[in-house]
Amino acid sequence: MSEGIIDEFQKQREALNQLVMEYAGQGTKRFYSLDSQAYREGALPTKIKELLGLVASFVLRCDDCIKYHIIRCFEEGVSDKELEEALFVGLMVGGTITIPHQRRAMQAWDELKKKKK
Repeated sequence: MSEGIIDEFQKQREALNQLVMEYAGQGTKRFYSLDSQAYREGALPTKIKELLGLVASFVLRCDDCIKYHIIRCFEEGVSDKELEEALFVGLMVGGTITIPHQRRAMQAWDELKKKKK
């Protein structure tokens, strides 16, 4: 059986992050640390922060970021309806140019759901 888009993405992301860290200076390491800290529980729950990250990535049309936040939203227990509403906000802000990204986001979401079964 062939590897799904999620497994392929996670393997590639991990390998490329390791490569980046081999060359990373203090600034890059601090940025990566700050990025992960931004999504920790705080005044806003992690689940909401991941949805915010997803919508921002969606509007910016970053497929890697969208996949990452789709995975994190799934891990944080986001429901189908919550995901759809968040992506609808992104669609309203980003316009029709985000539709291809919506398709790929939903493909990743569907794969995660099927994998869980």
